Amino acid sequence: MLGYWRNQSATEKAIRDGWLYTGDLAQKLPNGFYRIVERKKDLIITSGFNVYPQEVEEVLLTCPGVAEVAVVGIPDEKRGEIVKAYFVMDSKKLWKPEEIDAWCRENLGAQKRPRAIEHCPDGLPRNFLGKLLRRKLREDETVEN
Repeated sequence: MLGYWRNQSATEKAIRDGWLYTGDLAQKLPNGFYRIVERKKDLIITSGFNVYPQEVEEVLLTCPGVAEVAVVGIPDEKRGEIVKAYFVMDSKKLWKPEEIDAWCRENLGAQKRPRAIEHCPDGLPRNFLGKLLRRKLREDETVEN
């Protein structure tokens, strides 16, 4: 890549010392290959711990009655950020925040446990390809607070 068309500042952020910085975080596997695990901007740093939203979402999706879930970091004065989870429930399951909270306490470590949860009966924000728009969730959170 030579750079972004007519956008020198974006080019300077993305290409440094001949390297392309994509913003992806990867994990090296035992076989020597790499697996993309998350976007750097999606990483949540709470009380000094790195929390990867995808890891938390994978666990939350095993919670009975959860159809979809999205996890983002939201600003917090005490912790820097806290984990917030947005839930879409199965049509046969009622939204009961106390049950979700109890399940999270049993199945997630303290740093990964959502400190805020929200029911999204109309679904999660997605682009035209169906990709989750975490940015939209973070923006909506910033506007509300």
